[in-house]
Amino acid sequence: MANWEFGRLWQTLTYFDVIPFITYWQKIFNLNQIKNPQQDTHMKILVAGATGGVGKRVVQKLLEQNYQVRALVRNADKAKDILGEQVDLFEADITIADTLKPSMMEGVTAVICCTGTKVQPVEGDTPTREKYYQGIKFYMPEAVDTPELVEYEGIKNLVRVISQHIPPATNKLIFDFTNPDVQIKETWGAVDDVVMGGVSQSNIRLTDNKAIFSGIVSTDNNGGFASVRTRNFDVPLNLSDYEGIELKVTGDGKRYKFITRCEGKWDGVGYCYSFDTVYNFPTTIRIPFKDLVPVFRAKTVSEATQLDASKIYSMQLMLSKFEYDGKLNPKFEAGSFTLQVESIKAYGGKAKPQFIQISSAGVTRPNRPGINLEEEPPAVRMNEQLGGILTWKLKGESVVRDSDLTYTIIRPCALTEQPADKVLYVEQGDNLKGQVSRDAVAQLCIEAMNLPEAVNKTFEVREEELGNTNWQYLFSSLSQDA
Repeated sequence: MANWEFGRLWQTLTYFDVIPFITYWQKIFNLNQIKNPQQDTHMKILVAGATGGVGKRVVQKLLEQNYQVRALVRNADKAKDILGEQVDLFEADITIADTLKPSMMEGVTAVICCTGTKVQPVEGDTPTREKYYQGIKFYMPEAVDTPELVEYEGIKNLVRVISQHIPPATNKLIFDFTNPDVQIKETWGAVDDVVMGGVSQSNIRLTDNKAIFSGIVSTDNNGGFASVRTRNFDVPLNLSDYEGIELKVTGDGKRYKFITRCEGKWDGVGYCYSFDTVYNFPTTIRIPFKDLVPVFRAKTVSEATQLDASKIYSMQLMLSKFEYDGKLNPKFEAGSFTLQVESIKAYGGKAKPQFIQISSAGVTRPNRPGINLEEEPPAVRMNEQLGGILTWKLKGESVVRDSDLTYTIIRPCALTEQPADKVLYVEQGDNLKGQVSRDAVAQLCIEAMNLPEAVNKTFEVREEELGNTNWQYLFSSLSQDA
């Protein structure tokens, strides 16, 4: 009988927070706070117009939610004072096409566009650009920034470079082992048959371009499995918009298991999928969520429901002597093993918006037959005096809709400095009037970016009574653009 090591069992249990007393003190000292890989540093968002009233709020909220932010700004020195040190600044001008270099789009997964001239009489952000008309204060750009140049030509330039370099949003990178960071190193750990008296040993090592799951599996002491597993994510992954998990691996010819869980229990039901590898040959393994088998300690659980992909708590890779219900793994051999892993993704995702554009309510009204301009907001009444700003905004919207990008176009009513403490109300048809806070619009941009329900929709938004906004319901209530 081989020697069993209590020390390794203790190490495993404490690493995965299985012992309540130890877990309590670890949480107090923040030793094991595992961030949600769904918002890891590979999620890079480009914010155009990042120093404006809405743009700077978008940047702040993205940073608070652990996104990586690249800000498109005209003056990097001034922008740094406004946005801080965490933001990657890219100096360019959307009205000058040659300044929008391909490097601007490196690693970017979505763009939030807050550029444009301001059409509401509000407490503005750049007092040096104040203008008055009929006693109402407006904020307009310098003379060089005509509405046609900013709202139309600038949007054309921006959409052109984005369309050439942003990839389709159908896969979600969860773990990128080609570029490992400290967070990944602190997330994965070994769970071997030492937990049931066995002596198998494994580990996961991170090299420059892969993770290596390797070790020695032994059947001594009635053992026979080795695995590596993530700690529970602090916020479960929501992969309900995807079809399954994709692994890019290079194996040793053995059969392995992928296991995930939709509950936070240490020893609860796991959802398993067995996959074969080819010796020293890169292989892409696609695991449909519907094909995952509910298992408890290698026995299938017939009464269990299908995996709830909206709350993924952990992931695990395993080499085991057993398949399910006492059947043996036909490719199992005791001894050394090695599985190289390049990445773990969710695949088959529903398209999400790649381009979020802030436009303005009222863009269709100045030239709409039968409109009584005297009953419209000032920006609509004075569209011509303001350089046809709403007309050009509408043309800029058309550029976005005619592109190959998936988009969301948000038309806010009059913007305010009030806190975002009211429920949002949306309509389509451009008849909406009222007010909405910049904070609320900034959060709306971020929510839209993550919801397939927001794809290819244009809508107006204002605030109503106190309450909380159901984001998914809000977007689901809207019709897609024809």
